[in-house]
Amino acid sequence: MSGGSDRALGVSPYTVALWIVITAGITLLVLGRVPICACGSIKLWHGVVNSSENSQHLTDWYSFSHVLHGFLFYALLWWLTPSWSVPQRFAAAVAIEAGWEVLENTPLIIDRYRAATISLDYYGDSVVNSLADIAAMAVGFGLAAVLPVWATVALGVASEAGMAYVIRDNLALNILMLIHPIDAIKAWQSSGAP
Repeated sequence: MSGGSDRALGVSPYTVALWIVITAGITLLVLGRVPICACGSIKLWHGVVNSSENSQHLTDWYSFSHVLHGFLFYALLWWLTPSWSVPQRFAAAVAIEAGWEVLENTPLIIDRYRAATISLDYYGDSVVNSLADIAAMAVGFGLAAVLPVWATVALGVASEAGMAYVIRDNLALNILMLIHPIDAIKAWQSSGAP
């Protein structure tokens, strides 16, 4: 994906991104992920973190973290791939996010979440939730592409602060607790997340 043309082998980066999303969805189904919530419904929003329906519907509190992924991938790819066009970087961001969604739904990461974080009832995402998470990242990437840097940073900080206040979790805490769990943080999170 070098600069110059947005079409590798005559294919638009947006088409490549779409095929990546479709491939991720099929991969998740092959891995045994449920297509939709086992409850039998698809909600636009599910706001109860400590429930078996968390990460099963279209959006939830963690959707904000996926928007933040888009901000971060935009910045990282802008820095690492200055000769690439925005559409090419977008396709790469979709590939990274789709890769994470597949990895996140393997027993390795699911078991880690359950052991090290407040997600005791976490058994993985539904496929519809994973695809919606990729869409949330795409929204974040698109916002970062059009907003001034200060506005993107402000939205990211507000999102992290808001999530920490409301659900006692956010992207930074999630990463910290996955890599190096801290009992005091886990106790604080367990004492008040909705």
